[in-house]
Amino acid sequence: MRLIKYLSVAVVGGFLMTSCNRGGQPTSTNPGDVSAATGIAYNEEEGSFQVNDYAEFPQGPGLVFIEGGRTVLGSMEEDVAMTRDNIERTVTVASFYMDETEVSNITWLEYLHYLKKDSLPEVYTAALPDTTVWSRQLSFNDPYISYYLRYPGFRFFPVVGVSWLQANDFCVWRTAKVNENLALEAGDGNGGGRRGLFGRRKGGSEPTAEASKPTIESGYVLPNYRLPTEAEWEYAAQAMIGTQYSDDENQNNRRLYPWDGHQVRNPYGREMGKFMANFKRGRGDYAGIAGSLNDGAMITDYIYSYPPNDFGLYNMAGNVNEWVQDLYRPLSYEDVEDLNPFRRDGFLDDSANYDSSEGYHSLINDEVRVFKGGSWKDVAYWLSPGTRRFMAQDSSTATIGFRCAMINAGSNK
Repeated sequence: MRLIKYLSVAVVGGFLMTSCNRGGQPTSTNPGDVSAATGIAYNEEEGSFQVNDYAEFPQGPGLVFIEGGRTVLGSMEEDVAMTRDNIERTVTVASFYMDETEVSNITWLEYLHYLKKDSLPEVYTAALPDTTVWSRQLSFNDPYISYYLRYPGFRFFPVVGVSWLQANDFCVWRTAKVNENLALEAGDGNGGGRRGLFGRRKGGSEPTAEASKPTIESGYVLPNYRLPTEAEWEYAAQAMIGTQYSDDENQNNRRLYPWDGHQVRNPYGREMGKFMANFKRGRGDYAGIAGSLNDGAMITDYIYSYPPNDFGLYNMAGNVNEWVQDLYRPLSYEDVEDLNPFRRDGFLDDSANYDSSEGYHSLINDEVRVFKGGSWKDVAYWLSPGTRRFMAQDSSTATIGFRCAMINAGSNK
């Protein structure tokens, strides 16, 4: 009888502990107040395991959610360059976030402002875009050299003259600055604060200097802003969600460009006939004729120009090409994984295979990076998401900019 009594108490106690979570089974946002493994209460006293309040992943400024899934990456255009470096293959890309627009001049000027204020002079100098990318010996582009970055009229035009290395440095700064601002909002009394956001406190006092930065466990620290992988960029540019008219997993309605149809003009409604991107129509034709301009831009354009694709992303074709993370190799399509494909280095395809020493003509090494999307100076061929080119990571031009991406933390989607 005594054994039965003790068993009954244990069963009732276990039931109370597991049922304290009114939502049923514990979840990340509702873990309950007691550990299901040890029966010890969370957050009771100093030294107990701290489980912070967690509502959802906070979305970073400027980002748009990109729902992942299966797709066919690769060029749908005729391979006029005969590179055969992006053959079609089926992959799955996890959900992520991407900037709604290309990074603009005003954003880069803000970056320079804080670097000048908070960093060494050489750091500021290293971040300056190369404005001489506009210079041409046989062309009068002098106004762009002096005015494109700093003149207020160009504030919301894409920043150019930025190398892959400079773009990565910007991502590091942006991550730190955004998380610094989130910490201020959460901890200054105006943002309401969150339990355990700043880690352990001493006797309920204000957070110590060592614990003044939110931890990853708080759920209130954004992951790193970064350049998108080539697969992420191409997937986001395809925006195939706009072709899913029914439960058609075959994705029969493929796109040549980031919009419906296989032409560069809008086929629908009141905007019918207007160009869908900023590109070079043909030899010497950057904008059309006066009084009837086609794409309306002789160089770059306003970052919100032209309709967004079905993910809500602007200028995923034309305006400026965009840097992506990947190291360039012509056979990446057959080497990389089929889940979140990405080439970070020369693994499986060493740079020695592309000897650029005297007597050889290869431009491929471990310092060249992929850029995609076409620009104001490119013909329509390069607007297709599957086309790809490469350039040295420390180089820059007037036709390449970038946008940032971020992982979808705490999700298996």
